[in-house]
Order: sequence, then C-alpha cells, then structure tokens
Amino acid sequence: MWLSANLPWLPLEVFVRGGRDGAPLAISSAAGHGPQVVACNQAARRLGVRTGMTVGAAQALAADLQVQPRDSIRERRALERLAAWAGQFTPVISLEPPATLLMEVEGSLNLFGGAGRLQRRVMDGLAALGYQAQLASAPTPLAAVWLARAGEGVGVQGQGALVKALVRLPLDVLDLEAAQLARLQGMGLENLGDCLRLPRDGLARRLGPALVEALDRALGRQADPRTRFVPPARFDSRLILPAEVLEVDALLFALRRLVLELTGLLQARLEGVQSLQLRLFHQAEQATDVALQLTAPSRDARHLLDLLRVRLERVALPLPVREIELSAPTLTALPGETRDWVGAVTGGNSNVNALIEQLQARLGEKAVHGVCQIAEHRPEYAWQACDPGTVGATLQPVRRPLWLLPDPVALQVRAGQPWLAGPLTLEPECERIESGWWDGGDMARDYFIASDPQGARFWIYRELRGARAWFLQGVFG
Repeated sequence: MWLSANLPWLPLEVFVRGGRDGAPLAISSAAGHGPQVVACNQAARRLGVRTGMTVGAAQALAADLQVQPRDSIRERRALERLAAWAGQFTPVISLEPPATLLMEVEGSLNLFGGAGRLQRRVMDGLAALGYQAQLASAPTPLAAVWLARAGEGVGVQGQGALVKALVRLPLDVLDLEAAQLARLQGMGLENLGDCLRLPRDGLARRLGPALVEALDRALGRQADPRTRFVPPARFDSRLILPAEVLEVDALLFALRRLVLELTGLLQARLEGVQSLQLRLFHQAEQATDVALQLTAPSRDARHLLDLLRVRLERVALPLPVREIELSAPTLTALPGETRDWVGAVTGGNSNVNALIEQLQARLGEKAVHGVCQIAEHRPEYAWQACDPGTVGATLQPVRRPLWLLPDPVALQVRAGQPWLAGPLTLEPECERIESGWWDGGDMARDYFIASDPQGARFWIYRELRGARAWFLQGVFG
C-alpha cells in the first residue's frame, strides 16, 4: 500500500507557516502574459484575490498586497525535510516533486492500528507542522499520487477498485505540458477513463509513449521503481516569520514547528540530540545565537521546547526577528521505544522486568519467554526457550543468525555456485561443524555467510559427505 501526501499550498506555506495569518500575501509565478498568482493566504482571499489572476489584477483589488516570487528551492528543501520527518511512519519514502510525498506503508499498518489511524496520524502531524495535505492510498505509487492530487482522499485496495477510482479522475492530475493537456481536451477527453478507452497505439502516436506508460504504471501493469529517500545525518531547518516579532511567545509558535520536524527525524533514525543551535535572524542578516546543551540525549519534543523557551526568556533581542533557524549538527543513537500496545510508551532505559510483566499480563505467561544458549555446537540443538531473564551457557562467540528455519532448505547449484533467487556470494570465513556421532545426530558441515544481489544475508552450509549439497538454514536480520 502506497500512501501519498499532496501539498497543494506548499508554495505559500514555505513563507507563512512560521506564524498565524498576517497581512495579505500572494505567491507569483511568471506565466502567460505576465506574473500570475499561484497561491494566496486567507487575508488576500478575503479581499478577492484568487489563484490564476494576474498580479496586477490582484494588486488592484488589494492595495496592501505583498507579493513574493515562488521559491522552488525552498519548496524542495521543505519537501525533503518532510520526507525525513515522515520516516517515523515508514522507512520507505520517495519524493514526487514539486509537492508530493510517497510512503510505502503496508508494513506499518499493524503498528499504527490500521490504514485509517495511520492516515490520521500523518494528517495531524502535517497540520502541526503548518501544512495542509491531501492524502490518498492505492496499491501503486502513481495511482496514489494522482488520487491525492485530485483531492479524493480515498483508500483503494484491489485491481477492480483501482480502475474504478482512476477512470473518473480529471486530466489535470497527469504531469503533462500545457500543450499536451490542451490536445487531449481538444480531442474531447475529460478524464482518465476517456484515455483508457482510446486505442493504445493511437494515443502513443499522438502524445508519445510516456502517457501510455504512465497509465500502465498507475494500473500496475508495468513496474514503477522509486528512488528511496535517505534521511540526513544532521538537522537544519530555517523558517520565515510572516511578520517581525520581539515576543518570545510568537517565536515559540514557529519554533515548535521546527522542533516537531527535528523530533520526527530523530524518531525515524532512533536517535536523539544533546546540543542544539538556534539562530534568530534580524535585518541585514544580523543574527542572535542561542545554544542549548543537554546533560543526556533526548528526542522528546515537549522537553526540548521547554528548555528552548527557558533559554529564550534569558535572551535580550537587539532587533525584531525575521527568520529562525534550528540546527542539530550531531545526532546520537538512542534505544527505541515500546509503543502503547503494552499500555504505555516505554523508553530503552525503563525497567525491563516491568515491561516483561506488562507483556505477560497482556499476552499470557506462556507467550513470553527468553532464549538461552546451550553448550552445543550443532545449531538445531544450541538453544532452548527459557524463563525471561535466565542466563544460559556460553560458547566461543561466532557469527550466527537469530532466525533459523524449522528445517534446512536445499539450494540450487548453478555453475558450481549456490543459488537463491540469484547467485549467492560467500564470505571467506567458514565455520566447520563435525559433531553428534554419539547420539544419532551426526553431522559434518561447512557453514558460510552468503549474500544475494539485493544485499540480503543468509547462513548456508555445504555437506562434507555424500552429495556435498548446499542448504539454507538461517537468515540474518
């Protein structure tokens, strides 16, 4: 399942989310016969300003209208910071510029209580950051993008429902040039269903193969690989204030949004911060620096914001503040959290015995157990279930996976090389096991750590006797 978040007001929000609605503001972009309004705030809309009108017409309606040229670089950076923040919901995130995020969330549904609750979490989180979003989900990434652009707000499952949802979408959800869109409309087409009813060859000849390929990718007929977003190893975010301020409360409104961006990234990376740098920009790029040092790393948004508020109350601002920037150059690893499915959020430093008791009370005593190592070289017999906290025997440390298959699986051999959905590459180290002759479980094997072309790592062995066949016995996490 792909969840798409479309941000239709991103050109405006990069300028205004640092505070509440202020003076009338419009964002302009050169188009047609002159600059046009591509977005405007509520104050401008109350004066009659609308998207699509020329800047001159907008200024005639609102004499005090402020006009900012669209900043595509600022929009791209905002989208990247949102992708880093969204990593707390799923590790598989892609950008769909200029204003859409894509998240593969199938593996996250159980953790967040289903698709509906997950979407509400994402929507509420974006709103807290100062963004209005249109969300939609679908089995293919491009279908999710188109549904979100159309503002459908639907969750589609299954091929039949996917086709029904797509055929009614307007043509402007397609990423087409103005001339191509006009050509489709000139042919009498109004929605994607009209495109799908046309002969594929004719559609490709008139508008190029890209449109036909896009329709195939949206319907799942063709693969649609996406570049995975990699979150940054540090945090930097800068926010424009709608108006100059001198009051700490006004600064905290904007600062809270930066802190939420930061803690979203930290949650995604399971890290914390022990130092923060806050820069308050005045006119002519003059700045006031505020440093915060913690005694222990943290990613608690409320805690960090409280500390920054106390620090700001001790700062005498020489001039009004126009922009603020929050930086965390060093992120520190922190243990993960146990979510509220056991009744509370439990951090890595919490009492382990209390956590075990909560799990046993919720799942039953027999459902919770430990794993002890036994003084036995043979992998099948080298462990046993035990009471939580029990310490078992220890052996010489070796690299073995925690996940062993119930029974070894025979591997194919091609050109003398073991094969599992592709050729397996063996690491040079080998663990030889010859044991069990005294109890009928005699074995003689050479164990190797192997990896496939996608980077997955496995624990395999080759028999030292008989057919010398290869087998898969374990998987590394």
